[in-house]
Amino acid sequence: MNKLPTAGLAGLILLTAAACATTAAVPSVDYAAILADPSRPEADRIRDLDRKPAEIVAFAGVKAGDKVAELAPGGGYFTRILSGAVGPAGRVYAIASKPSAGLQALAAARPNVVVAAGAPGTIPAPEPVDVVWTTLNYHDFKNVKLEGGGDAAAVINAAAFKALKPGGTYFIVDHEAGAGVGASASSTLHRIEGALVRREVEEAGFRLDGQSDLLRHLADDHSTKVQESGIRGKTDQFILRFRKPRK
Repeated sequence: MNKLPTAGLAGLILLTAAACATTAAVPSVDYAAILADPSRPEADRIRDLDRKPAEIVAFAGVKAGDKVAELAPGGGYFTRILSGAVGPAGRVYAIASKPSAGLQALAAARPNVVVAAGAPGTIPAPEPVDVVWTTLNYHDFKNVKLEGGGDAAAVINAAAFKALKPGGTYFIVDHEAGAGVGASASSTLHRIEGALVRREVEEAGFRLDGQSDLLRHLADDHSTKVQESGIRGKTDQFILRFRKPRK
């Protein structure tokens, strides 16, 4: 399994450009310009140091022209960055059961962002996508109880498999709960065990393609609610990149 080196942003941009150079038709992603976009809220910029968005998007493999289904985009922190990464030839389908006014305004200002409202467990993208993306949300899927029993996570994993092109990427980042905890802290501490997520996603037909320690924080003992002051932005997080088999 591959791990992303914790290189600086400048080095990351050079590496990304070199990787893309082998495919002349796909331009490199200018992360510096994306993060410097004056339309990004100041609150987002403040979070960049902790969230390492350029490194995260690069590790996910998002490239110009990609179609991305972003699940539960919240206020659009990553929506803006993904919009810049896929460029005018790409699309970001922001999937939200109740899209906020802010998300709607973001889509109105960016032609390559489309808000798609969908019931829990659905991914209503109008075309096959290259990436299904969700950050800090998988634990919440476990808290959505569906009619007839069970939680939304298994349904979403199946929907992600169906929505993706063969060879497509399912990308998940979430707060680590620790070994053996499973989903028992998903509604209290808003954490989930990374090993459980991996097992559930692989059961849906995906294979693990890579994981990264980029957002690991060893000082986090997994016992604190993620929104508490002092730990917010510094939680131990797992990063998992899955691949839908081509056949």
